[in-house]
Amino acid sequence: MSQTVSNREIPIRVMLAKIGLDGHDRGVKVVARTLRDAGMEVIYTGLHRSPDQVVAAAVQEDVDVLGVSLLSGAHMSIFRRIFDLLDALPEPHRFTLLAGGVMPDEDVEELHRLGVAAVLGQDTPPESIVETVLRMVPVRSR
Repeated sequence: MSQTVSNREIPIRVMLAKIGLDGHDRGVKVVARTLRDAGMEVIYTGLHRSPDQVVAAAVQEDVDVLGVSLLSGAHMSIFRRIFDLLDALPEPHRFTLLAGGVMPDEDVEELHRLGVAAVLGQDTPPESIVETVLRMVPVRSR
């Protein structure tokens, strides 16, 4: 049986980000609303952020999940940069990193090797996104 957000001691905190020059954010806004409606706290960074800005914000906001939405085709270099930034942190990060948007199937395995916990494509149903986040984030208290 899957867990529900309502039986958690604290809500899951999710940050959603658009990195780079990709100006299409309709999908990420739908995901933000879906996760919010499922009882999660959602922070959307807005368009045209840098990996440095997004990682710093995720650490500062103490999120459980960082979801990066990309449609630009620059996903491999962007995720490599994110992991370089995470590796340079003085303390290990504790959030789960998810990828969303448009990424070729042949890149998914490499994204997993880098450390991306899940890749959710553009056709992923909203309920599957919620289930993925619930599965990836352990129940804990602050």
